[in-house]
Amino acid sequence: MSKFGVLVMGPAGAGKVGALLCSTPLYFSTCSHTQTTFCSALITHLRNNRRSCFYVNLDPAAEEFAHEPDLDIKDLISLEDVMEEMGLGPNGGLIYCFEFLLENLDFISEALDPLSEEYLIIIDMPGQIELYTHIPILPALAKHLTRSGSLDISLCAAYLLEATFVVDRAKFFAGTLSAMSAMIMLEVPHINILSKMDLVKDQVGKRELKRFMDPDTSLLDDDPAERGQEEDDGRGAVGDADTLMRGSSFKRLNKAVARLIDSFSMVSYLKLDVQDEDSVGGILSYIDDAIQYHEAQEPKEPNDEIDMEYGDEE
Repeated sequence: MSKFGVLVMGPAGAGKVGALLCSTPLYFSTCSHTQTTFCSALITHLRNNRRSCFYVNLDPAAEEFAHEPDLDIKDLISLEDVMEEMGLGPNGGLIYCFEFLLENLDFISEALDPLSEEYLIIIDMPGQIELYTHIPILPALAKHLTRSGSLDISLCAAYLLEATFVVDRAKFFAGTLSAMSAMIMLEVPHINILSKMDLVKDQVGKRELKRFMDPDTSLLDDDPAERGQEEDDGRGAVGDADTLMRGSSFKRLNKAVARLIDSFSMVSYLKLDVQDEDSVGGILSYIDDAIQYHEAQEPKEPNDEIDMEYGDEE
Protein backbone atom coordinates (compact mmCIF):
# COMPACT_ATOMS: atom_id res chain seq x y z
CA MET A 1 0.00 0.00 0.00
CA SER A 2 1.42 3.35 -1.02
CA LYS A 3 1.85 6.20 1.43
CA PHE A 4 2.02 9.91 0.68
CA GLY A 5 4.24 12.59 2.13
CA VAL A 6 5.80 16.01 1.73
CA LEU A 7 9.28 17.00 2.86
CA VAL A 8 9.14 20.66 3.96
CA MET A 9 12.52 22.37 3.83
CA GLY A 10 14.43 25.53 3.06
CA PRO A 11 16.86 28.04 4.58
CA ALA A 12 16.20 29.34 8.06
CA GLY A 13 15.51 32.99 7.26
CA ALA A 14 15.67 35.82 4.79
CA GLY A 15 18.39 37.75 6.57
CA LYS A 16 20.98 34.99 6.75
CA VAL A 17 22.37 34.92 3.20
CA GLY A 18 25.23 37.38 3.06
CA ALA A 19 26.99 35.92 0.05
CA LEU A 20 26.34 33.59 -2.82
CA LEU A 21 25.97 29.99 -1.79
CA CYS A 22 28.60 28.80 -4.23
CA SER A 23 31.29 31.21 -3.08
CA THR A 24 31.45 30.92 0.73
CA PRO A 25 30.28 28.51 3.43
CA LEU A 26 27.04 29.61 5.05
CA TYR A 27 25.92 28.92 8.58
CA PHE A 28 22.26 29.08 9.47
CA SER A 29 20.22 28.80 12.61
CA THR A 30 19.04 25.21 12.68
CA CYS A 31 15.43 26.14 13.33
CA SER A 32 13.36 27.43 10.44
CA HIS A 33 10.26 29.24 11.63
CA THR A 34 9.18 29.69 7.99
CA GLN A 35 8.85 25.96 7.42
CA THR A 36 7.28 25.22 10.80
CA THR A 37 4.75 28.01 10.27
CA PHE A 38 3.82 26.53 6.90
CA CYS A 39 3.52 23.05 8.41
CA SER A 40 1.19 24.42 11.10
CA ALA A 41 -0.97 26.21 8.51
CA LEU A 42 -1.07 23.07 6.36
CA ILE A 43 -2.10 20.87 9.30
CA THR A 44 -4.82 23.34 10.30
CA HIS A 45 -6.14 23.40 6.73
CA LEU A 46 -6.17 19.60 6.52
CA ARG A 47 -8.00 19.24 9.83
CA ASN A 48 -10.53 21.90 8.86
CA ASN A 49 -11.26 19.80 5.78
CA ARG A 50 -11.44 16.56 7.79
CA ARG A 51 -8.38 15.09 6.17
CA SER A 52 -5.91 12.87 7.99
CA CYS A 53 -2.29 13.91 8.44
CA PHE A 54 0.75 12.71 10.37
CA TYR A 55 3.24 15.35 11.51
CA VAL A 56 6.92 14.40 11.75
CA ASN A 57 9.42 16.83 13.26
CA LEU A 58 12.99 16.15 12.13
CA ASP A 59 14.46 19.32 13.59
CA PRO A 60 16.37 18.22 16.71
CA ALA A 61 16.51 21.84 17.95
CA ALA A 62 12.82 22.72 17.65
CA GLU A 63 11.05 23.35 20.92
CA GLU A 64 7.71 25.07 20.28
CA PHE A 65 4.94 23.78 18.01
CA ALA A 66 1.46 25.00 17.19
CA HIS A 67 0.60 21.33 16.63
CA GLU A 68 2.43 18.68 18.63
CA PRO A 69 4.34 16.28 16.35
CA ASP A 70 3.10 12.72 16.03
CA LEU A 71 6.76 11.73 15.71
CA ASP A 72 9.60 13.87 17.08
CA ILE A 73 13.29 13.25 16.38
CA LYS A 74 14.07 14.60 19.87
CA ASP A 75 12.64 11.36 21.25
CA LEU A 76 15.63 9.73 19.55
CA ILE A 77 18.30 12.43 19.77
CA SER A 78 18.38 16.15 20.50
CA LEU A 79 20.79 18.82 19.33
CA GLU A 80 21.24 20.18 22.85
CA ASP A 81 22.43 16.80 24.15
CA VAL A 82 24.78 16.31 21.20
CA MET A 83 26.36 19.75 21.62
CA GLU A 84 26.86 19.15 25.34
CA GLU A 85 28.18 15.59 25.17
CA MET A 86 30.15 15.76 21.91
CA GLY A 87 31.42 19.32 22.22
CA LEU A 88 30.09 20.23 18.78
CA GLY A 89 28.67 23.49 17.49
CA PRO A 90 25.06 23.77 16.23
CA ASN A 91 25.86 22.93 12.60
CA GLY A 92 28.20 20.03 13.33
CA GLY A 93 25.78 18.82 15.98
CA LEU A 94 22.88 18.85 13.55
CA ILE A 95 24.80 16.81 11.01
CA TYR A 96 25.71 14.34 13.77
CA CYS A 97 22.00 14.06 14.68
CA PHE A 98 21.10 13.15 11.10
CA GLU A 99 23.95 10.69 10.78
CA PHE A 100 22.62 9.06 13.96
CA LEU A 101 19.12 9.05 12.49
CA LEU A 102 20.38 7.28 9.36
CA GLU A 103 21.84 4.59 11.62
CA ASN A 104 18.47 4.18 13.35
CA LEU A 105 15.95 4.42 10.51
CA ASP A 106 13.65 1.98 12.29
CA PHE A 107 12.69 4.97 14.44
CA ILE A 108 10.91 6.41 11.40
CA SER A 109 9.86 3.16 9.73
CA GLU A 110 8.06 1.74 12.76
CA ALA A 111 6.02 4.93 13.18
CA LEU A 112 5.09 5.36 9.52
CA ASP A 113 4.53 1.74 8.56
CA PRO A 114 0.99 1.44 10.07
CA LEU A 115 -0.30 4.55 8.26
CA SER A 116 -2.85 4.08 5.50
CA GLU A 117 -2.87 5.87 2.14
CA GLU A 118 -5.42 8.35 3.48
CA TYR A 119 -2.76 10.16 5.50
CA LEU A 120 -0.56 12.99 4.30
CA ILE A 121 2.79 12.64 6.08
CA ILE A 122 4.24 16.11 6.72
CA ILE A 123 7.96 16.02 7.47
CA ASP A 124 9.31 19.26 8.95
CA MET A 125 13.04 19.68 8.29
CA PRO A 126 15.59 21.97 9.97
CA GLY A 127 16.86 25.11 8.25
CA GLN A 128 20.51 24.18 7.78
CA ILE A 129 21.13 24.62 4.08
CA GLU A 130 24.08 22.20 3.96
CA LEU A 131 21.67 19.32 4.46
CA TYR A 132 20.01 20.09 1.13
CA THR A 133 22.89 21.21 -1.05
CA HIS A 134 26.19 19.38 -0.64
CA ILE A 135 25.95 16.70 2.07
CA PRO A 136 24.42 13.36 0.98
CA ILE A 137 22.35 12.92 4.16
CA LEU A 138 18.97 14.02 2.83
CA PRO A 139 19.25 11.97 -0.38
CA ALA A 140 19.86 8.87 1.76
CA LEU A 141 16.81 9.68 3.90
CA ALA A 142 14.64 10.36 0.83
CA LYS A 143 15.76 7.06 -0.70
CA HIS A 144 14.76 5.20 2.46
CA LEU A 145 11.35 6.86 2.56
CA THR A 146 10.55 6.31 -1.11
CA ARG A 147 12.20 2.99 -1.90
CA SER A 148 12.07 1.05 1.33
CA GLY A 149 9.81 -1.96 0.87
CA SER A 150 7.89 -1.30 4.09
CA LEU A 151 7.28 2.40 3.42
CA ASP A 152 7.16 3.10 -0.33
CA ILE A 153 6.15 6.73 0.25
CA SER A 154 5.14 8.81 -2.75
CA LEU A 155 7.15 11.83 -1.66
CA CYS A 156 7.58 15.38 -2.88
CA ALA A 157 9.71 18.21 -1.55
CA ALA A 158 8.37 21.68 -0.75
CA TYR A 159 11.25 24.16 -0.69
CA LEU A 160 10.35 27.45 1.00
CA LEU A 161 12.13 30.71 0.36
CA GLU A 162 10.98 33.84 2.16
CA ALA A 163 9.55 36.43 -0.21
CA THR A 164 11.77 39.07 1.40
CA PHE A 165 14.59 37.62 -0.69
CA VAL A 166 13.17 39.42 -3.73
CA VAL A 167 14.12 42.78 -2.22
CA ASP A 168 17.80 41.88 -2.75
CA ARG A 169 18.09 40.28 -6.19
CA ALA A 170 21.53 38.79 -5.61
CA LYS A 171 20.14 37.12 -2.50
CA PHE A 172 17.13 35.88 -4.48
CA PHE A 173 19.32 34.15 -7.06
CA ALA A 174 21.45 32.69 -4.25
CA GLY A 175 18.30 31.21 -2.72
CA THR A 176 17.15 29.97 -6.12
CA LEU A 177 20.50 28.27 -6.65
CA SER A 178 20.09 26.45 -3.33
CA ALA A 179 16.58 25.37 -4.37
CA MET A 180 17.92 23.99 -7.66
CA SER A 181 20.73 22.19 -5.84
CA ALA A 182 18.20 20.54 -3.53
CA MET A 183 16.09 19.48 -6.53
CA ILE A 184 19.07 17.79 -8.14
CA MET A 185 20.26 16.17 -4.91
CA LEU A 186 16.94 14.70 -3.75
CA GLU A 187 15.56 13.41 -7.06
CA VAL A 188 11.91 13.63 -5.95
CA PRO A 189 9.08 15.81 -7.32
CA HIS A 190 9.77 19.33 -6.16
CA ILE A 191 7.70 22.44 -5.43
CA ASN A 192 9.33 25.81 -4.78
CA ILE A 193 7.41 28.33 -2.70
CA LEU A 194 7.86 32.03 -1.96
CA SER A 195 6.40 32.37 1.53
CA LYS A 196 5.43 35.42 3.61
CA MET A 197 4.07 37.25 0.59
CA ASP A 198 2.34 39.73 2.90
CA LEU A 199 5.76 41.17 3.83
CA VAL A 200 6.55 42.39 0.30
CA LYS A 201 3.16 43.41 -1.09
CA ASP A 202 3.96 47.08 -0.46
CA GLN A 203 7.54 46.82 -1.75
CA VAL A 204 7.18 44.93 -5.02
CA GLY A 205 4.44 45.48 -7.60
CA LYS A 206 2.42 42.60 -9.04
CA ARG A 207 3.95 42.95 -12.50
CA GLU A 208 7.46 43.02 -11.05
CA LEU A 209 6.72 40.04 -8.82
CA LYS A 210 5.81 37.90 -11.83
CA ARG A 211 9.43 38.13 -12.97
CA PHE A 212 10.48 36.34 -9.78
CA MET A 213 7.98 33.48 -10.15
CA ASP A 214 9.95 32.19 -13.16
CA PRO A 215 13.37 33.68 -12.38
CA ASP A 216 14.29 36.22 -15.05
CA THR A 217 18.03 36.76 -15.51
CA SER A 218 17.40 40.36 -16.60
CA LEU A 219 16.40 41.13 -13.01
CA LEU A 220 20.10 41.65 -12.30
CA ASP A 221 20.43 44.18 -15.12
CA ASP A 222 17.98 46.63 -13.59
CA ASP A 223 18.63 45.98 -9.90
CA PRO A 224 17.50 49.06 -7.90
CA ALA A 225 20.30 48.39 -5.39
CA GLU A 226 22.87 48.70 -8.18
CA ARG A 227 21.34 51.94 -9.42
CA GLY A 228 21.44 53.33 -5.92
CA GLN A 229 25.11 52.50 -5.65
CA GLU A 230 25.91 54.22 -8.95
CA GLU A 231 24.19 57.37 -7.72
CA ASP A 232 26.17 57.30 -4.48
CA ASP A 233 29.52 59.06 -4.78
CA GLY A 234 30.90 57.43 -1.64
CA ARG A 235 33.55 54.80 -2.23
CA GLY A 236 33.73 52.95 1.10
CA ALA A 237 36.90 51.65 2.64
CA VAL A 238 38.78 48.69 1.19
CA GLY A 239 37.42 45.56 2.84
CA ASP A 240 34.11 47.14 3.70
CA ALA A 241 31.51 44.34 3.52
CA ASP A 242 28.95 46.31 1.52
CA THR A 243 31.59 47.43 -1.00
CA LEU A 244 32.86 43.88 -1.45
CA MET A 245 29.34 42.57 -2.01
CA ARG A 246 28.67 45.17 -4.73
CA GLY A 247 31.90 45.04 -6.69
CA SER A 248 32.30 44.13 -10.35
CA SER A 249 33.50 40.59 -9.55
CA PHE A 250 30.43 40.01 -7.41
CA LYS A 251 28.20 41.25 -10.26
CA ARG A 252 29.83 38.88 -12.73
CA LEU A 253 29.43 35.96 -10.30
CA ASN A 254 25.76 36.79 -9.79
CA LYS A 255 25.12 36.90 -13.52
CA ALA A 256 26.95 33.61 -14.03
CA VAL A 257 24.75 31.99 -11.39
CA ALA A 258 21.62 33.50 -12.96
CA ARG A 259 22.62 32.13 -16.38
CA LEU A 260 23.22 28.70 -14.83
CA ILE A 261 19.75 28.73 -13.26
CA ASP A 262 18.22 29.87 -16.57
CA SER A 263 20.03 27.20 -18.58
CA PHE A 264 18.54 24.41 -16.43
CA SER A 265 15.04 25.99 -16.42
CA MET A 266 14.10 23.92 -13.39
CA VAL A 267 13.01 26.46 -10.80
CA SER A 268 9.72 28.32 -10.65
CA TYR A 269 7.83 29.52 -7.60
CA LEU A 270 4.36 29.45 -6.12
CA LYS A 271 3.17 32.26 -3.87
CA LEU A 272 2.15 31.54 -0.27
CA ASP A 273 0.45 33.61 2.41
CA VAL A 274 -0.17 31.36 5.43
CA GLN A 275 -2.78 33.80 6.73
CA ASP A 276 -4.91 33.09 3.64
CA GLU A 277 -6.54 29.66 3.76
CA ASP A 278 -7.15 29.71 0.00
CA SER A 279 -3.42 30.25 -0.53
CA VAL A 280 -2.58 27.28 1.71
CA GLY A 281 -5.21 25.19 -0.07
CA GLY A 282 -3.71 26.13 -3.43
CA ILE A 283 -0.26 24.94 -2.33
CA LEU A 284 -1.80 21.72 -1.03
CA SER A 285 -3.39 21.07 -4.43
CA TYR A 286 0.06 21.29 -6.06
CA ILE A 287 1.46 18.90 -3.46
CA ASP A 288 -1.41 16.45 -4.11
CA ASP A 289 -0.76 16.60 -7.85
CA ALA A 290 2.97 16.00 -7.36
CA ILE A 291 2.43 12.89 -5.23
CA GLN A 292 -0.70 11.77 -7.15
CA TYR A 293 -2.62 11.59 -3.89
CA HIS A 294 -6.16 11.73 -5.26
CA GLU A 295 -5.54 9.09 -7.93
CA ALA A 296 -4.96 6.49 -5.21
CA GLN A 297 -8.07 7.29 -3.16
CA GLU A 298 -11.06 4.98 -3.23
CA PRO A 299 -14.29 6.42 -4.70
CA LYS A 300 -16.47 7.67 -1.88
CA GLU A 301 -19.91 6.19 -1.30
CA PRO A 302 -22.90 8.49 -1.97
CA ASN A 303 -24.27 10.22 1.09
CA ASP A 304 -27.49 8.40 1.95
CA GLU A 305 -28.98 11.40 3.72
CA ILE A 306 -28.57 13.58 0.65
CA ASP A 307 -30.11 10.88 -1.53
CA MET A 308 -33.12 10.65 0.80
CA GLU A 309 -33.51 14.43 0.81
CA TYR A 310 -33.64 14.55 -2.97
CA GLY A 311 -36.02 11.59 -2.95
CA ASP A 312 -38.45 13.43 -0.65
CA GLU A 313 -38.45 16.48 -2.91
CA GLU A 314 -39.43 14.34 -5.85
